[in-house]
Amino acid sequence: MVLLALVAVTAAPVWLILLTAVSPLVPWGRWRLLRVGWLVLLHLLLEAGILLALFVLWVLSGFGWWMRRPAFERTHYDIVQFYLNVLFREARRVLGVHVEVEGPAPSSYEGRPLLVFCRHAGPGDSFLLIHALVNWYDREPRIVLKDTLQWDPAIDVLLGRLPTRFIRPKRGDGDALVRQIGDLATGLDHDDAFVIFPEGGNFTRRRQARAIARLREKGLIDAAERAQRLRHVLPPHPGGVSAALRAAPDADVVWVAHTGTDHLMSVADVWRALPLDQTIRMRWWQVPADEVPESDADRLVWLQDWWVRIDDWIDEHRTVPVPEA
Repeated sequence: MVLLALVAVTAAPVWLILLTAVSPLVPWGRWRLLRVGWLVLLHLLLEAGILLALFVLWVLSGFGWWMRRPAFERTHYDIVQFYLNVLFREARRVLGVHVEVEGPAPSSYEGRPLLVFCRHAGPGDSFLLIHALVNWYDREPRIVLKDTLQWDPAIDVLLGRLPTRFIRPKRGDGDALVRQIGDLATGLDHDDAFVIFPEGGNFTRRRQARAIARLREKGLIDAAERAQRLRHVLPPHPGGVSAALRAAPDADVVWVAHTGTDHLMSVADVWRALPLDQTIRMRWWQVPADEVPESDADRLVWLQDWWVRIDDWIDEHRTVPVPEA
């Protein structure tokens, strides 16, 4: 990755001139090639810089011996903060993305551990949520992520040194995943935020149909009927949410919904939409720990009720059709 970044920087004057010359001539319009080229170059530079910084930290930590000490952990979160801040600023400028946030002020979360349950949809939504937590709310997130993100070298190394779980959901592994989630949510302190996406994937009609079919196969008829009434979200997986609530009973719960790029389901969708010129709306709700139901049965109903509320909010603010794929 470092060598690739060096090659890209060395050749940058040539390919930037070529992209500038070609962009007005192709039927894609609005300098898409140049915009994408700049973001690719920026990504390579950030990746290379972060990997070099992580190597230096590894050496300074006694070749990893003291890596888990608080000072080194805080430094790694500072790197996450820098990376996401630069990426967000440039994405907003180059792609024309604007973010509007509705909900409690950051000061209302101070001094409380948080369990953050977020809707999952659209490209980059996990990056936006973590950016908000580290740069706007000054939190140290613990994240449950799909293991496919480990293909990114910087993410793999950086988050591998922080409290994170890369998971590969498989049928039959539910109990093991729940235990991992519970372990990750254990021992949250005043500036921690445990993050999970209860849906497990982006919403589409086909995924919704498959999820409803699985619920019916398990004999969960009521849950299947509730899921069928949802218009913009998949039925949530309750196991991870319940495990996090049991592991962190003193944490406030934060529900996050967003809409604006959830119609962009593939690289081709993003390409056709560039520049996005899009407003992403985010809504945050905070529930104090003492208002969270205590039994698993009550928590399941509570989770489903909140998911209906999130679905209603998205329906009210969404301006694009629901994808079918």
